[in-house]
Amino acid sequence: MKMTLEVDCTPEEARRFLGLPDVSALNEQLAKEMQARMSANLPALATDELMKSWMAFGAGAQEQFRKLMEAGLSASAKG
Repeated sequence: MKMTLEVDCTPEEARRFLGLPDVSALNEQLAKEMQARMSANLPALATDELMKSWMAFGAGAQEQFRKLMEAGLSASAKG
């Protein structure tokens, strides 16, 4: 037997009916905190700053990959 029950209510009404706590004030505070942190970090998202950090990481990663390949080749040549 299959039964479908459709309830038309707002999220607040459903929360009260199920006895769940009202966390809207906490949600508002968290949203404000996230907004403040994002605004504080916007200068780090400038294009020139992103390119500097990516290029520095890229060069180091390329060097590490080259060393890894050299170690693999030398190990396979010995074996």
